[in-house]
Amino acid sequence: MGMEWYEAGGLLLGCIITGMALGVPVAFTFMATNIVGIFVFSGGWPVLPQIADNATSLITTFTLSPIPMFILMGSLFFHTGLAIKVFDALDNLLGKIPGRLCYLTVIGGSLFSTLTGSTMANTAMLGSLLVPEMTRRGYSKKMSMGPILGTGGLAMIIPPSSLGVLLASIANVDVGRLLIAGILPGLLLATLYASMITFQLWRNPESAPSYDVEPTTFAQKLYQIFVNILPMGFVVFLVIGFIVLGWATPSESASFGVVGVFILAAARRMLTWGTFTKSLEGTIRVAAMVFFILMNSTVFSQLLSISGAGRGLVNWATGFDVSPLIILSCMFLVLILLGMFMDQVSMMLITVPIFYPLAAALGYDLIWFSLIVLLALEMSATTPPFGLLLFIMLGMVRGTTLFEVAAAAIPFLFCDLILVIILVIVPGLALYLPSLM
Repeated sequence: MGMEWYEAGGLLLGCIITGMALGVPVAFTFMATNIVGIFVFSGGWPVLPQIADNATSLITTFTLSPIPMFILMGSLFFHTGLAIKVFDALDNLLGKIPGRLCYLTVIGGSLFSTLTGSTMANTAMLGSLLVPEMTRRGYSKKMSMGPILGTGGLAMIIPPSSLGVLLASIANVDVGRLLIAGILPGLLLATLYASMITFQLWRNPESAPSYDVEPTTFAQKLYQIFVNILPMGFVVFLVIGFIVLGWATPSESASFGVVGVFILAAARRMLTWGTFTKSLEGTIRVAAMVFFILMNSTVFSQLLSISGAGRGLVNWATGFDVSPLIILSCMFLVLILLGMFMDQVSMMLITVPIFYPLAAALGYDLIWFSLIVLLALEMSATTPPFGLLLFIMLGMVRGTTLFEVAAAAIPFLFCDLILVIILVIVPGLALYLPSLM
């Protein structure tokens, strides 16, 4: 059936948008769209076994094994109670600095984000842990919610980011290189967040009043560092260091990470059969959903290719006499807008098959481009008025309005935007570490 590329693309995207508008789960929306597409573009029944075979071959590849491993690592970290120990230790070390709970959010959030890999989990956990304490200490809503909404973003780019692994798998870029590329930009982003907090405190010291904390001796601080912080840092080193040094693939280093958390929890007598089964159950649920979505996304990419919609769009977009930067900005804006209505995995599935061939045609480095995409995905989740993280925060903080949550998020979105601009001007910030591998 001869269709123009825009008709084919419109049909496929139209089916997806309709499914989502009707509230059908993402994976099933993609599945239904794929079945429609197979009958329209590929000759129906005879092609079904071939397509199913291609889809299952993707999710049975070894490159995806870090995803369940990272999820298991984060689950064990939480359910065993190691997470709380690290948080308390950091809290102890910060002492009596003004706005210390805000800084604790950034430091603790950066550390946790590497271990959960999930922005929503990170935001929900930090919100439930820190907002009640900040409110009790007289922090303003802006100071208690803003850093938490911002720090969720670090989960996206600081390795090991599950979404980073997922993006690399869908987009077919090197998983190890993408994880390592996020280190320097991630540290810079954490520094920008801390600077923003310092600036806000300088402008309005009353928004985070200081209070007396029990003084800790030097010996107690050393104990906290060596017993609670360094062992966890060692686990993170196992994961990231092994990839950077080329001693292990992402799959192997993710397994080392799980073993590391396991040994730590066992050594601290925090590992029980209950916490272990809870962690496993959570991992199986999340990983199964991710793999099912991935399987459908592969078929969707194939249909875009078969119907000619993908190639047609790339030719159309590159046919304009505008600079690649303008096209990059348009892609960035599309991601921000989509994030107001859907979750990050769905956005990846819809945009990656279209955006990556376009970025390659424009001559962009795909590892660098992936970081820009991850940052856009992150910002979209906190962009007013419909960002998903804003609603999570609304649910966590009683008696607050969407306007207050959005106002708290905006300064940190500004920090994200500064990082994007720096990456565009200095791509080497993202590409230096991968070049050493």
